[in-house]
Amino acid sequence: MMHQLAADFLAALTEEQRTRAAHEFTDPRRLRWTYVPAPRPGVALLELGGRARKLAHRLLATALSRHAFAQAVTIMALEEVLDLDEGGHRNRHSDGYQLAVFGVPGSEAWSWRFEGHHLSVTATVAGGLTSVAPLFLGAHPAAVSYGGAAVIRPLPLEEELARTLLGELSRKQLDQAVVDPVAPPDILTGTAPYVDSAIDPLGVAARDLGPAARDLMCRLAEVYVDRLAPSLRTPLDRSGLSFAWAGSTVVGQGHYYRIQGPDLIIEYDNTQDAADHAHTVLRRPGADFGAELLPVHLSPRKP
Repeated sequence: MMHQLAADFLAALTEEQRTRAAHEFTDPRRLRWTYVPAPRPGVALLELGGRARKLAHRLLATALSRHAFAQAVTIMALEEVLDLDEGGHRNRHSDGYQLAVFGVPGSEAWSWRFEGHHLSVTATVAGGLTSVAPLFLGAHPAAVSYGGAAVIRPLPLEEELARTLLGELSRKQLDQAVVDPVAPPDILTGTAPYVDSAIDPLGVAARDLGPAARDLMCRLAEVYVDRLAPSLRTPLDRSGLSFAWAGSTVVGQGHYYRIQGPDLIIEYDNTQDAADHAHTVLRRPGADFGAELLPVHLSPRKP
């Protein structure tokens, strides 16, 4: 279905739009991703007719679970709220998201990326297998509230489960987990095309926790892994996880955490704009952009 939707999307474009949406698989921009407003390859939703726009959304949905797709479209809609908050000075738009296809859908190796402010989803297909990474979801504002209750909050579990996990740690475990009293201003992996190694310090290991805390760490990791469509998920190695926190543990103050395992790095940062601006990412060390799926002559990661 993924390759057919991508092909149908390209066919629904005008010739001029197709030149901006379709690129060679070897185009170096395939590995250049960002979650901030910036020039990027692809054609924007706001330029599309109804059929092409619907196909773009459906292609995005092939990579994500139903709940993660709902998070993604909510994040896009929040651009209108942010535009109001900023007085329209940056001309943000809920349709200011772009879709680019690299390679020919259904060929030996191809990929697509759906991207804009606070949303970046890259799927790479090779040898009949599909890898979705990096996968970034952010939100600003992180919550829109009324009467002390959140009306819209795209990333609630990502914060709440982490705080519940902190509450389950012993004093010794908490001292291991909190690796810095000051949170970094953003996710540490940034927009590097590949992440090869773990981020030090690791914090507290799952194997050193009691059953309740260990289960919470695994549930938190699964929040990120389960962003992928069920058919695209790989089993979570629960035994190799570690959890690190930085910044304040007080609600409403800047904070950051990461979960790491043999085949994943998860980061969450909410420090900007008085801790009302969340960034989250799922990375696959050594395997982002489908590096482990690609044949030798197509992978920039292999000699």
